[in-house]
Amino acid sequence: METSGRLTPADLRAERFWNAAPWLALGLITIVPPIALGLVALILGGAPLYWLLPITAIPFSLLTAIIITVVMLFMRRNWKHRVRDRLSSDGVTADEIDWFYSELTRNEKRALQAMERQQPLLADAYRETLALRLNATRLTATSRRDLLLVERRINRARYLDSPDTAVLLEELNRDRARLEQLKLEGSSRRAEAEARLQMIEAAASRGASWDETNYMLQRLEEGRKQLPLGLETERARQRLREESESELRKELTQ
Repeated sequence: METSGRLTPADLRAERFWNAAPWLALGLITIVPPIALGLVALILGGAPLYWLLPITAIPFSLLTAIIITVVMLFMRRNWKHRVRDRLSSDGVTADEIDWFYSELTRNEKRALQAMERQQPLLADAYRETLALRLNATRLTATSRRDLLLVERRINRARYLDSPDTAVLLEELNRDRARLEQLKLEGSSRRAEAEARLQMIEAAASRGASWDETNYMLQRLEEGRKQLPLGLETERARQRLREESESELRKELTQ
């Protein structure tokens, strides 16, 4: 299984398949059975009685096609969700924004489309900033979710009757403090990215010079390199925390 945080040729092939498969299935399953039954009716002589079968098969074929298409669309959504999680594991990049299009706001989509048509250079800067915003949003959401898990572990640990409970609580409290700091950092970076988005939109509305846009790109590049590092650091902390808690639970049960 591919664990890299980058797109692969297999991802692109799978994307083409999932984009076409539901609608292809809808058409084929709706049309092919009635046509096949119609050919059978013609071979058997084309009597009116024989035509009842292909005619009555049309609504059943349509219903079956709709059900299969809905299932395939649901499977496609789950597949894209898994790909997005893998891509975001080392930070979303500007080249991957199209895979996260569903996570953009309506105003962001409209602004990006307008810039890509009229000002490609600013569109690149806008994509960079959107990547920063998505990374910060995901960092905040992950920190908030992990913080809830740590709070639950703290509440459970308080009921443990063991001499090692104090050590466990101390570690969990340190984890909680780190996660709270990480959540604040994510919120701060998201606010910064949103401010930059507005700055680029303003530059697009008035027309920006090359020097101004180039300076903006350099700032965005510096910010983009920092956020994935925070994600990797937190991921490592989470693994260490889970390993230490697992070992401590084993000791308590012995």
